[in-house]
Amino acid sequence: MIVCSLNNDFNLSRIERYLAIAKEAEVEPVIVLTKADLCDDVDDKYDQVQKLNRMMSVYTVNALDTDDLIALHSYCKNGNTVAFLGSSGVGKLTLVNGLLGFEALKTGGVREDDSKGRHTTTHRTLKLMPLGGLLMDTPGMRELQLSDCEQGVSETFSEIRELALQCRFGDCSHNTEPGCAIQKALTTDLLDERRFASYQKLMREQAFNGATLAEKKAKK
Repeated sequence: MIVCSLNNDFNLSRIERYLAIAKEAEVEPVIVLTKADLCDDVDDKYDQVQKLNRMMSVYTVNALDTDDLIALHSYCKNGNTVAFLGSSGVGKLTLVNGLLGFEALKTGGVREDDSKGRHTTTHRTLKLMPLGGLLMDTPGMRELQLSDCEQGVSETFSEIRELALQCRFGDCSHNTEPGCAIQKALTTDLLDERRFASYQKLMREQAFNGATLAEKKAKK
């Protein structure tokens, strides 16, 4: 479960980064948008996230409302392991306590000026949920670097990968080459510029970090 709050923490590019990690690990990503009770444009932000992948499960919740959490119960049954990923202050611990049915972990606040959270969880914990599933909580992340994650990025941006196959040249860099299907999609608004920029950034990052890791291994 990739947790993102609907306050100032809301960031589509960050969600895409988490999705790439999930795809590379071959686990099912579920997006949980928290603090719905504090957001005035819940439906708009929900639609923005759902457009990243129409087949992806996306939920908006008030983590303090047990009725809202019922939608997540199907993931918490015997045989399933649920892991929570997200920045500090997005409400992961509140979700954990809500799904467990008691305050197993203490929650913290967020800074009012930028909605950034404080590190309440400092270690990983594994809990048995009432419905039989296992629940893993992880510390909030300030930074998440990608490495050796080309497949995960490609799957997260599958529509861009499919467009690239339609380019006239197999080694198209998608800049000024004639017959570039991606540039055509950008000019006709079939592809969002933010999304393409996010794809390029993550591909460059994973390639750079992957090469750095390979160099370090080669020196050993």
